[in-house]
Amino acid sequence: MQRFIFLRLVQAVVAILVISAIVFALARVTGDPVAILLPESASPSDIERTRVNWGLDQPIYIQYVKYIGNILRGDFGEAWSFGRAPIASLLAARLPATLQLAALAWVVSAVIALPIGVIVAVKKDTGIDYAGKIIALLGQSAPSFAIGLILMWIFAVILGWLPTSGKGGITHMILPGIALGYYNVAAVMRLTRSSMLEVLDTEYVKLARIKGMPEWKVIWKHCFRNALIVPLTYMGLIGAVLLTGSVVIETVFSWPGVGDLAIRAIRQRDFPVVQGVVIVFATFYIFVNLVVDILYAYLNPRIRY
Repeated sequence: MQRFIFLRLVQAVVAILVISAIVFALARVTGDPVAILLPESASPSDIERTRVNWGLDQPIYIQYVKYIGNILRGDFGEAWSFGRAPIASLLAARLPATLQLAALAWVVSAVIALPIGVIVAVKKDTGIDYAGKIIALLGQSAPSFAIGLILMWIFAVILGWLPTSGKGGITHMILPGIALGYYNVAAVMRLTRSSMLEVLDTEYVKLARIKGMPEWKVIWKHCFRNALIVPLTYMGLIGAVLLTGSVVIETVFSWPGVGDLAIRAIRQRDFPVVQGVVIVFATFYIFVNLVVDILYAYLNPRIRY
């Protein structure tokens, strides 16, 4: 078991290094940040001084080695386009907003997908089954930003029930939370449906019905509880997906989270901020997958091999 965990840890570290190298290289393909951050009237000496100050005059491999060394010390650098503020403090200030949005989206996915999955399994091959599949697949086929814009147009512009953007009370979280969480409804619903169909065909469920137990009790007390194992495992991974996939939704709804910070940094070619956001998101996502792999190995020893 120790060898399995060690190998997974090595793979996780290698994955983070590869991701950081790719982002480090791609960020510099977009262009020279000095051309944006300095005015057009800047003299060649000012441009060269800025390059030396930010370390952009050095070869790219030296910049990368220094950057990794600073990260290992907990230093993500300074944000060029945010008043030279420490990137770690920017991430710490915006991460709670992203966590709030991801948590609400996770709840939305569970509240919509789990009941629909149970109902369509009980009503297999009926009109309700087909309608449930259509509702779920709409969320899978439509991009989250399109759903967000439609929700904004209906509930904020036409009806005026909810605010269009920004961060405030719970009303500001409803539209972006639904837009972000609705995408995962189809996958969770299908897993719930397949698990429920397996449980509904077991002997103890047939015995409960023969004993005259009410159908609702058979479905929600016996079947649903036993069918939750697979969907809940997948929903554990969804938490990481929702956190790292909130960039577009935060931009659409002007939500002051890490995703919005990343978009602003990309527009300003602020390389250190983009790299810091990607590494934090990648580390979180890989860590969640690592924990799930280890839990699987404890539950099923065959996975270790």
